[in-house]
Parts: sequence; structure tokens; C-alpha cells
Amino acid sequence: MLPLLHPALPLLLGATLTFRALRRVLCRLPLPVHVRTDPLRTWRWHNLLVSFAHSIVSGIWALLCLWQTPEMLVEIETAWSLSGYLLVCFSAGYFIHDTVDIVVSRQARASWEYLVHHIMAMGAFFSGIFWSSFVGGGVLTLLVEVSNIFLTIRMMMKINNAQDLLLYRVNKYVNLVMYFLFRLAPQAYLTNFFLQYAGQRTLGTFLLGILLMLDIMILIYFSRLLRSDFCPGRVPSRQHKDKFLTE
Repeated sequence: MLPLLHPALPLLLGATLTFRALRRVLCRLPLPVHVRTDPLRTWRWHNLLVSFAHSIVSGIWALLCLWQTPEMLVEIETAWSLSGYLLVCFSAGYFIHDTVDIVVSRQARASWEYLVHHIMAMGAFFSGIFWSSFVGGGVLTLLVEVSNIFLTIRMMMKINNAQDLLLYRVNKYVNLVMYFLFRLAPQAYLTNFFLQYAGQRTLGTFLLGILLMLDIMILIYFSRLLRSDFCPGRVPSRQHKDKFLTE
């Protein structure tokens, strides 16, 4: 069915509007002292609150999908479940919302890495939504949201200048473990699977290209994370102030 007539469109619209409404609600919460005095930090704080909510829901949902439909771990192209399909629609709605939020808030230049990531993620998710292929791959990809829970906690604490707290020191080690288990490992597994499509003119080849670009981004982010948390003396002070994605 043509995307313009696809029944998934109301799901995407509903998910996008849900995150928009959630942002409005979260914006009413009180801001930390170090955040409220800086407009950029204020916008980033609200943006991260929405991201945090998405990570908790999507990460747990992805684990439940794999528990309910374990064949998704093997039959990445053909395995399908209603729960997995709705999860992919839900997360695609988040990426649409966040992309619009970045552009409307005039943060596109500062947050261009987010935009590149979101465009690639939406391109991959739309294959599962509109062509009902690789839904299992979409669910596996969303295991990264388990890692993002701890990564977002880390970023929010840095924005709030709370790096000296015990919670931050504990979280940085938990974050490192989760990064390996739920970001690097699933990404390597999916890349190995999609390499079979190399040289073909199929949807799998398109997704392989996206995965390889994401692989590069993830490794760059990982190197930044290690430098920032475990070799802080090698990170320029300007990066500590302005980079919230992984620094």
C-alpha cells in the first residue's frame, strides 16, 4: 500500500503528538538552578526529559517484544508481532517530534548530529512500518534505548553541573556496561546479519548502508564518552560546556 494511504499514518501522527504533549507537560516542571539561568541549557533539559521518557518506555518495550517473540533475534527480516510493529511506530513518532523540535527551536546547527541520526533512524523504521519488513531488526535496534536511559541521566547531570555526586560516578560505570551490552553488541550483531545483502539491490542493502553509517557514529560517540568520563584531562574545556550529546 502506498505510504500516503497507509493505515500506519494515524499511529505515527498519534505518537508524534503524544511526545509533543509530553514536552508541554514536562516544561511545567521546576528547573535546576544551573539550568534555568541558561536558555540553551533550559531547552536541552526539556529535550532530554522527553528523550528520557522515550528511552524508558521503548527500552523496556523492546525487551518485552523479544521475550514474547524470540524469533526476532534470528528471523530479523520476516519475524513480526503487533507489539513490535507498534513499538517501531511509537519510536518513529518520537524521532519525528525531536527532529521538528530541534528545527523549530533553531538548534539545527548545534544539534546536526542528532538530525543526521534521526533521519537515518526514520529511514530504517519506515521500511518496517510501510513495507512490514525487518520489524525484528527495528526492535533489536531499539535495545539501544536501554543504554540511553543511563546515557541521558549522565547528560542531565552534566548539564546540571553534578559531576561530583556519587550518583554520577556510579552511573558512568553502569553507563559503560550498558553501552557495550545494549548499543555496541546489538549493533555489531545487526551489522553482521545485514552484510549478507551487500552487493544486492534490495531493501536490505539500503538498511546495511544506514547501519554502517550508524556504526561510525556510535564508535565516534564511544570514543568521546571514554575521553570525557575516563580521560577528562584530554577534553577541551569548551567541549565540556557545549557538547551535551556524548561529552
